[in-house]
Amino acid sequence: MTHEAREADEPLDHVRHADPSLTQPLWRQRDFGVFWTAQTLSFLGDSFALIALPLLVLEATGSIARMGLLTAVGGAASVVAAVFAGAVVDRVDRRRLLIGCDLVRMVLYGAIPLMWLFGPHVWLLYVILPLGEAVGMLFAVGYVTVVRGLVGTARLTEANGRLNATAAAAGVLGPLGAGLLAAWTGPAAAVGVDAASFGVSAACLAVVRLRPRPADDEQPKGDPGTPARTGLWQDLRTGVRFLYGHPVLRTLTVLLFVFSFFTLGLTDLVIYHLKHDLGHDDGTVGTVMALGALGTVTGSLLVARIRRRLGFGATWSGSTAVCGLAFAGLGWTRGVPVVAALSAVFLACVAIAGTCSMSLRQEVTPEPLLGRVTSAFWTLQYAAAPVGAAVLTWAAEHHGTAPVALVAGTSCVLIALVAQFTPIRRSPTS
Repeated sequence: MTHEAREADEPLDHVRHADPSLTQPLWRQRDFGVFWTAQTLSFLGDSFALIALPLLVLEATGSIARMGLLTAVGGAASVVAAVFAGAVVDRVDRRRLLIGCDLVRMVLYGAIPLMWLFGPHVWLLYVILPLGEAVGMLFAVGYVTVVRGLVGTARLTEANGRLNATAAAAGVLGPLGAGLLAAWTGPAAAVGVDAASFGVSAACLAVVRLRPRPADDEQPKGDPGTPARTGLWQDLRTGVRFLYGHPVLRTLTVLLFVFSFFTLGLTDLVIYHLKHDLGHDDGTVGTVMALGALGTVTGSLLVARIRRRLGFGATWSGSTAVCGLAFAGLGWTRGVPVVAALSAVFLACVAIAGTCSMSLRQEVTPEPLLGRVTSAFWTLQYAAAPVGAAVLTWAAEHHGTAPVALVAGTSCVLIALVAQFTPIRRSPTS
């Protein structure tokens, strides 16, 4: 293990014992409870937009390629923002940053239903979504960095699982509500729900008390975790250097780079398959996506138990392989219930693998470096994802969803097999 990787484990006991309240059950931790509520409401709004934005494009253009292009543009903005997000998060007051991100997104997404009152303006989506995704990435990096300060390292996987579970529960109601609302009043109104949810989330975050980070002057001189006022590119290199020095994180970054390429366009493929191939309406789309989100609830609630029993390596690799099998079958089935079931299996395994990956990164990264490591990890992980979304949806429009889903799903299974020959399999991290 490298010097950086050894240093990563040193802060864990300090964080775990620094505050006795961190050992309390999660339901007794007031600030985590408020934070949990705020994010559940925000995820509820996001799940409305997840369905509504592609439907707006499909309704106006009838093209899955245009849907994929919107997804790609938003994903590209996230990648660019991720380059700088960690440096920003490690420099500023994180609670104020999260509140500010919520308020900015409330204004951005609130503009869509207002403009749609005067008719479809697809160009507006290609302006607002990248801005919203960039701000969302800044929020997401900040979000990851504050969870450990709220609950400590001992309960990270449990806390992440609960956050993901309730986010997925909101994802059950959100797509269902978005589909019904879109069928009744149009998709633009569903985007308005997303905008309102950001306002509520900001109000909740305003009363959350975050534990202070270690002071800059408490860090050893020359410590790579010290948030010195270096350039943004140097900050990104600092995060990349830490990832490279940790064998498991290094391998995860490479494999997730490929995984993200093949999976970012999944939602677009499912929506197009249901509406174009199977001929169903917006209400059916919302129902299928809601039922699929039940998988995320299940996976998020089970991940801590599965990881304790099987260990990190087997849990991550196994769930990734099942993701691929479910994805491979999505485009071939003609029955709506089977599409919903396969979506649920896919999302359950994504939740398991994703929660494991995020928890491991939070556990082994020094607190002052967490924002930059998260930023570097997501920048590298999603660097090719926007291109993948555009390629997959273009291919689906020209060759059909079935062969595209088969290729993407098979690739995910191969990723899991490759992991068996890497440090992921040998990871001692429980």
